[in-house]
Amino acid sequence: MFVGTASDVGKSVICAGFCRIFKQDGYHPAPFKAQNMSLNSYVTPEGLELGRAQAVQAEAAGIPCHTDMNPVLLKPTNDQSSQVILNGKPVGNQSAYEYFKTNDRKELFQSVTQAYDRLSARYAPIVMEGAGSISELNLKKRDITNLRMALHAGAATYLIGDIDRGGIFGSVYGTITLLTAEERQCIKGIIVNKFRGDARLFEDGKKMLEELTGVPVVGVLPFFKDIHIEEEDSVSLQNKFNTTTEGKINIAVILLKRLSNFTDFDRLEKDPRVHLFYTSQPEEITKADIVIIPGSKNTLDDLLTIKNNGAAAAITSAYKKGKKVIGICGGYQMMGEIIEDPDHVEGLLESMPGLGLLPVKTILKPVKTTLQQQFSYQNYPEICTGYEIHMGETSSNVNSPVTVLANGKPDGYFLNQNCWGSYLHGILDNAVVIEDLLAGFTTEKPPEIFNYQQFKELQYDRLADHIRANVDMEMIYSSLE
Repeated sequence: MFVGTASDVGKSVICAGFCRIFKQDGYHPAPFKAQNMSLNSYVTPEGLELGRAQAVQAEAAGIPCHTDMNPVLLKPTNDQSSQVILNGKPVGNQSAYEYFKTNDRKELFQSVTQAYDRLSARYAPIVMEGAGSISELNLKKRDITNLRMALHAGAATYLIGDIDRGGIFGSVYGTITLLTAEERQCIKGIIVNKFRGDARLFEDGKKMLEELTGVPVVGVLPFFKDIHIEEEDSVSLQNKFNTTTEGKINIAVILLKRLSNFTDFDRLEKDPRVHLFYTSQPEEITKADIVIIPGSKNTLDDLLTIKNNGAAAAITSAYKKGKKVIGICGGYQMMGEIIEDPDHVEGLLESMPGLGLLPVKTILKPVKTTLQQQFSYQNYPEICTGYEIHMGETSSNVNSPVTVLANGKPDGYFLNQNCWGSYLHGILDNAVVIEDLLAGFTTEKPPEIFNYQQFKELQYDRLADHIRANVDMEMIYSSLE
């Protein structure tokens, strides 16, 4: 198990790296995180939902993702409440107080331990991920994710600290000191992550940490920017607030407060012809060649926000000036004439006019659609892949779909080459859609067909190499034995 001194110290990526290492070494690993809080989710082959990080880790392990890898997923709908997903299915919305104070944690912990037990009967080793900090004293009684799970699993546990943010000694020492004696016995080693510069300069620091904590430092991982692993949380988007770049096709993704599944744009971002940036600023939106409205966990609230901050007007103005505007999932719903929420799926708002770019109407419904899909895009013969995660149905009096699903069902609405929307996450991972989207913006010869799956496999291998070179793998394996 890999746990942290705080959030965003690198647990998810390190877990993905170890999933790949164990796969390379002939084992059959699987990832596990008892409880995840993220707007970035994925759909299993069975049509159930789990956190995107565990789907990425499963891909690194070379296995299909399954809800047993992430039995509890919390998807924030606003600052106070989240949709609770248990074993892949939504079981309702709860406020943070209801979930942590009044919810039966004993029953929930039983559910996650059962999921772990099922998973560990099929795979070994299980690569477990903690959540946030393991020494939040006010939360430990209700913890179902961190050392309580480590004790259940008998997991060799490694504490990750982020040296890049500073305070490595205080954070590591303080974290371990605040553990109970039983919890402390779980900790087999420390990993210092995101080290910049020559790691030999930290040899003294390594010894000091070991003396302070009585726990060996099993690795010092250098900071990297050249290995690309999908991010779990949208906190990473704050590093992508870049405006337009000359000589590139500038694509603005609208930065929504409840933006979900931003990994929809990873493939597009890596195209050498493209400069992709996230923004909610009207002046930056109008400078873009292409505007994309992404998915949202609270479509009505985010629609109201972009109307109030001027982004909505900038989007419609961009379309009138000949720019391309497309929407995915919640973004597709926003592009229509109206969104209705008669059952209060998202909140108190019952309806709101959309941007009026597409002649479609959306009614939000309590039943959630979660499906992996194969489809054809426009009149192209290629078979494409994507997935649906949405609550609502969108209809129109005119049949003008963007895609046709394998079962013959139409998806989305295609107004013209410059304006369309689709429910399909992952639609922009398909080369034929990318080429059609970028058509007309450049005379540059398109690059060779970019195989995104091969690219991701290479990144997992490079991550595994990075970890092997900087972590004492003999010590890791001895702790497993």
